[in-house]
Amino acid sequence: MTLALPNADTEIAEDAAEAGASSHPLFDHAPRSVSFNKLRKRLLRQVRQAMDDFDMLKGQKRWLIGLSGGKDSYGLLALLLDLKWRGLLPVELLACNLDQGQPNFPKHILPEYLTSIGVPHRIEYRDTYSVVKEKVPQGGTYCALCSRLRRGNLYRIAREEGCDALVLGHHREDILETFFMNFFHGGRLATMPAKLLNDEGDLFVMRPLAYAAEDDLAKFATAMQFPIIPCDLCGSQDGLQRNAMKEMLAGIEAKMPGRKDTMLRALSHVNASHLLDPKLFDFSALAVTQSS
Repeated sequence: MTLALPNADTEIAEDAAEAGASSHPLFDHAPRSVSFNKLRKRLLRQVRQAMDDFDMLKGQKRWLIGLSGGKDSYGLLALLLDLKWRGLLPVELLACNLDQGQPNFPKHILPEYLTSIGVPHRIEYRDTYSVVKEKVPQGGTYCALCSRLRRGNLYRIAREEGCDALVLGHHREDILETFFMNFFHGGRLATMPAKLLNDEGDLFVMRPLAYAAEDDLAKFATAMQFPIIPCDLCGSQDGLQRNAMKEMLAGIEAKMPGRKDTMLRALSHVNASHLLDPKLFDFSALAVTQSS
């Protein structure tokens, strides 16, 4: 299914619909300011653009939404609910939180919130926290192992719930930071794709926020008053590689505004013949076609 992006006429129609309170009840207490409406529309356009560019809706009937309790996953859920309410997202949504056994995790917040807004959900408990603490040496970073354990459990839950895809709240900055982590530390050009088929070949991983800016999602979360749950595991560690990439990108953006969007566009305009990977481009087949 291909999504048509909003033009001036559909923007006017959306304005009229919003004036008639045609929005998900989640937005009943959202700000009515011009600035918030612009922010909301921008994020919706970006989500729809990502869905269109990466054909995210093809063959999809049911999505498992990974909900961590952070600003990004809350924003993802709210935007998808908004699109579904408008008739623009013909898939069933199931929110899922994996309680990983972190100390002092407020277990009541997510189920109470999701119940209050009428969102079907599943809360799964798996003590991966103890595994990470046991396996990662003193001074090491938890993120890689924690992420693998979490992803494996979410894949299992998606299968059990009959979902076609696991949908995650990674945004523009996550994608750029991952690219530079691989570039500087992994010696390869790779990042988080907006659409991925898992190794088993039975589930997609979708990232509809691929074009969304983290700062916009932070403003959106504040305006919507989401009950944010901080991460006490990786969030408690200093000096992570990702933090260094975040600081570097923020510095570049401050000196040259708009560079983040330019970098993101670069990831979708790859010229294999101007790189150095003979597996991507057959340099041995190059031949002079005209004599001098």
